[in-house]
Amino acid sequence: MKLLSAIVPCYNEQENIRDFYDEFMKNESDFKSRDLEVELIFVDDGSTDLTVKNVKELAEKDNRIHLISFSRNFGKEAAILAGLRRSKGDLTVIMDADLQDPPALLPQMLDHIDEGYDSVATRRVTRKGEPLIRSFFARRFYSLMRRMSKTEIVDGARDYRLMTRQVVDAILSMPEYCRFTKGIFGWVGFNTKWIEFENVERRKGETKWSFGKLLVYSIEGITSFSTAPLGLAAFIGLLFCLLAFAAIIFVFVRAFFFGDPTSGWPSLVCIILLVSGIQLFCIGIVGEYLAKAYLEVKQRPVYLVKEEI
Repeated sequence: MKLLSAIVPCYNEQENIRDFYDEFMKNESDFKSRDLEVELIFVDDGSTDLTVKNVKELAEKDNRIHLISFSRNFGKEAAILAGLRRSKGDLTVIMDADLQDPPALLPQMLDHIDEGYDSVATRRVTRKGEPLIRSFFARRFYSLMRRMSKTEIVDGARDYRLMTRQVVDAILSMPEYCRFTKGIFGWVGFNTKWIEFENVERRKGETKWSFGKLLVYSIEGITSFSTAPLGLAAFIGLLFCLLAFAAIIFVFVRAFFFGDPTSGWPSLVCIILLVSGIQLFCIGIVGEYLAKAYLEVKQRPVYLVKEEI
């Protein structure tokens, strides 16, 4: 029999743990028909509610359930990495505990693996239930990433993905500290089948992803898989050098032929402020990449485990 490892990152999901388990196990007959054994790996990302307690209660009833509990909140990327390192399955699937990744899709995903695909990924075709501003900026992010990066990142892509052992090992071979899983999935490649589904709202509780966190996450993704911002900073610098050179010629010509009365100090102040702002913007871009190098060089662990069952 083959083993299917299900990785379930959790952060304050006490209301959804049991519901997720019940929904997932509705596929048990399908797993048995395929000669698949199952292990459920819940990765607690430093929850402050009863998430750990609820997982432990389930583990007492079902020995296929495993728990990895972090010492604090390290983020979903760290939770996914911990789950992948712990998984032993011939097949591995990553799913959210809030049931926005429908377990009912698993049989279809397994069918595509049987067809010969290395991984089966999912994407939302609608964002029903999301705030309009958040949805707008999310689409702009994916559009920007497609233009700036050579790595394929599909609009609406979820972390909900079924992978063979070969794909998991390829992902684990990437040891970087600053991780952007959606980009890593695209970078490793392999033969991937995409499944589309309608957006599913959370079963219970509230999302942990605020607009600010998503903005930081998007910047992390851009700087992890594209050097285009550095090129943009260099282009802006070159453009302003050319403009300055043209302005110098203009000033000399005007002074030589028409004289040069002292005037225009307000516009000069505005220009200085504009150029200074652009300089700081470009320095900030360079700083983002420098910060990544700083974090990588320190070689701190991506996460710390407090408890494992």
